[in-house]
Amino acid sequence: MFAFDFMRHAFVASTFIAVICGIMGVFVIARNMSFLTHTLAEIGFAGAAFGVFAGWPALNGMLLFTIVSSAMVGQMSVKSARRESVISAVSALFLGLGILFLSISDQTSSSATSILFGSVIGISVSEVWQIVILSIFVLIVVLLMYRSLKFESFDSIGARVNGVNGPLISIVFLVLLALSVSVAAQIVGSLLIFILLTLPAASAKYFVHGVAKMIVLATLFALVGTWLGLYLGYLTNWPVSFFIATIEVIIFVAALIHARRA
Repeated sequence: MFAFDFMRHAFVASTFIAVICGIMGVFVIARNMSFLTHTLAEIGFAGAAFGVFAGWPALNGMLLFTIVSSAMVGQMSVKSARRESVISAVSALFLGLGILFLSISDQTSSSATSILFGSVIGISVSEVWQIVILSIFVLIVVLLMYRSLKFESFDSIGARVNGVNGPLISIVFLVLLALSVSVAAQIVGSLLIFILLTLPAASAKYFVHGVAKMIVLATLFALVGTWLGLYLGYLTNWPVSFFIATIEVIIFVAALIHARRA
């Protein structure tokens, strides 16, 4: 299996993607941002479609659109009461743009399929390095703001009382989430990216308590899903995203059963 360059590239990329999703997912769940993650995935589709239309790499288009939209959401939805309305409006705008860019693009429907569902074969060495560099950047920023992010995510009132700059933390986190969505979509596609950013962390919280333990276990679940998904995809020639989604759902169901019995 590792005799093929594309499989080696996919395993390296998926490892970094799983680590990022495991870490970011814990804070996504804590901050109740699962809906926003799904929205950023749709926005990522629009960005990738724009990249195809403009002749850019799809990842560059996704980065542009997700970062701009996350900053917009962060600025427009300071009050949680209007957050969902703002997210819905931004999502509708960018989803419409994605359909427009694909319809006027010279590319074939295979480009749309790769954007929506990911493409293991299409990952080049340069894209692997781009994924690695972006992942390391996200890890470094999360490490630097870990205490404040953890405090603000799990006890926002206490963080505000202790002088933590909540709005700044939120905007930085949204930008990091946008980077994570753009990076991870290379493997599972824009339609299924929210699975890696939510289910591993949601499963982990039923098995362990404590932020650090949740991060470790969520990362492990994400790694199991991506590695096993790639392996099964290689054996069967079925879509890797299907196996990743199925594995993560199975883990989540097992977590629910464990929580009921505990």
